[in-house]
Amino acid sequence: MGHYSHQERELMALILINMKYFKVLPFLFFVINLNAQEVEMQSYTFGEGLKFVGESGYNLKLTGYAQPMSELKRISSEESNSSRYRMRRVRLRMDGQSSNERFKYRFQVDLSGVSEIGESDADPLLDAYVDYALTNRISVKFGQRSTYTDNRELFMNSNSLQLVERSRLTSAFSSIREFGLFISGRFRAGRGSYVRPHFVLTNGDGKNVYSRDRGGLKIGGRVDYLPFGLFTNMGQFRQIDVMREQVPKLVVGMHYSLNQGMSSRRGRKSGSIIYLNANDEDLLPDYTKYGVDFLFKYKGFSALGEFIKSSAVVPTDITQRVRTNGIVTSDFLAPYTDGNNGDLNDMINYVKGRMMLGSAYNIQMGYLFKNGFSVDSRYTHLIADENSFLNNETFYNRPNYYTFGVSKLLGRNYGFKVQASVTHVDGSMGINHDLDTDTPAIFEDEIIFRLITTISF
Repeated sequence: MGHYSHQERELMALILINMKYFKVLPFLFFVINLNAQEVEMQSYTFGEGLKFVGESGYNLKLTGYAQPMSELKRISSEESNSSRYRMRRVRLRMDGQSSNERFKYRFQVDLSGVSEIGESDADPLLDAYVDYALTNRISVKFGQRSTYTDNRELFMNSNSLQLVERSRLTSAFSSIREFGLFISGRFRAGRGSYVRPHFVLTNGDGKNVYSRDRGGLKIGGRVDYLPFGLFTNMGQFRQIDVMREQVPKLVVGMHYSLNQGMSSRRGRKSGSIIYLNANDEDLLPDYTKYGVDFLFKYKGFSALGEFIKSSAVVPTDITQRVRTNGIVTSDFLAPYTDGNNGDLNDMINYVKGRMMLGSAYNIQMGYLFKNGFSVDSRYTHLIADENSFLNNETFYNRPNYYTFGVSKLLGRNYGFKVQASVTHVDGSMGINHDLDTDTPAIFEDEIIFRLITTISF
């Protein structure tokens, strides 16, 4: 390491010591080693990252952002508040392109220890895929990335969200990232309109499946229609209308997916929920999801609407389940029925009761003033099936969520912004459906105040 500076050697030593993040070492080593390559920094713009170019035409872009966040909650029946302060996201991303402009790649990690929807996640790897343009209209991606079979909100990067956090629809139904094959197209459809089809073939088990991949494959797709042409500066993938579209822009889409043999609640973690047949072989339910959505922007105004529906088909020859402690049992007393042990309906209802089944819709809109202030609102409604984990009292038994937010953006590139939001969780309707007397239901209103700052380089 003779060509490295003293500071660089110290940094590398610290990284090597902290083996918790060993999967990001290739990324960090590449960044440190840039000075040894035949590359030079082409440009730097606050909020848009560092751009490097090589003598052979190779180019590289490094971006990243951090989001410190505070949160205050109050339940109507309790006198005291609960609060927490955390680093919500710490993202590092590398986008590269070879001298052959058809070949690209992306590598992205998150060092915050929190997943996209706020769950604890110790594995930092987010994106790792290659992208090859077969033609000017069709591209093929292979690797791990966000899937096109989720709702439209998942098309938006976390640093460009309209409100502090994503909606309950996203947390309830989205698989977010998967490993597989992604084919995308972009075709003119007359009078300036475009059609963008997407085909997806993945493992169906979420991100970072390093061990056994349970079940079968997930197949699906999406079709987007843009009647007024493309959005300015990739505005289709950002919620706030930072470009202040001078003519109305609209994208309407629909998506569908079939996950053949799913071993989790919604397709995020392989092997978290396992069922067996009489021969002790894996036998898993199929999970179907479809939805429609839209995004509209015009002169600072933006509106996003989403609807999603999921269902499951449970094999009738499931005879055993594997408990979280690894014990195999034939006990299928369903949490939402009063049947007898061993009854077929009990088994089917039990399996469905551990999956995210039902529907939801999410509507949000806002306006960005010319001074960089944005005022935004959102309403989300969840509808649980009779047997569904959506009935779980901890998170989902109150179906109505109302959010109001205010943001201040420093510029159009999201280099720096401050956001505050207030969410009212309506407890007046109580739980959608719950006959599980062992779990107390929540019939309380809840107020959640959030404050987040986004700092990008």
